[in-house]
Amino acid sequence: MSVLTMDKETISYQGGLLGIVAAVAAGILLLVSSLSSDAIAQRTYEDKMAGLNQVLPSELYQNDLLATERNWDIDGQSYRVFVGMNNEQMITGYAIQSTAQGYAGDINMLVGIDADQNILAVRVLSHSETPGLGDKIERTKSNWVDNFENQSLNSLTAQQWAVKKDGGQFDQFTGATITPRAVVGQVYKTLQVMQQEIVPQIAKEVSVYE
Repeated sequence: MSVLTMDKETISYQGGLLGIVAAVAAGILLLVSSLSSDAIAQRTYEDKMAGLNQVLPSELYQNDLLATERNWDIDGQSYRVFVGMNNEQMITGYAIQSTAQGYAGDINMLVGIDADQNILAVRVLSHSETPGLGDKIERTKSNWVDNFENQSLNSLTAQQWAVKKDGGQFDQFTGATITPRAVVGQVYKTLQVMQQEIVPQIAKEVSVYE
């Protein structure tokens, strides 16, 4: 066998081996990616549900809450709404995600209300407010947001839906009035939008979630 023939066989062998290694590596990467994406999707689902269940307790609904997710744009504001229903397909509550404009930027929050539109809970998902001052809107930092529980458009007047500095019902923070003012205003606006716009439309379309 000539040297040229041996070189050709060696090159052919090495090329084939390299192709096999590349194919195996690609297969492993695809498998790892598939397994990782499933795990990431599951973790994302669990994180979303954990947040929603803080404002809409799981015992209030039996449906797939995430399957009811719907976005509403009203007066330049975006509302993401989740609808809780029982086994009889009756609406038992809502979780509404929206954004308030705080002192340092967006305050992303969740409001949970029951079928009668009484507040179950309010939670702040993220914000950039001043540590030690505005961050008291976090449930882990203070119980200030608990003051919204059981309130509704019927329980307080329009004037009472404000911080005490503005003649309202809710405490402000020392040195940080803008932050609680923004949260109170957004909770009030959320209740108004739900009562006047979103709930009536959902009631007509409730069959969508069956």
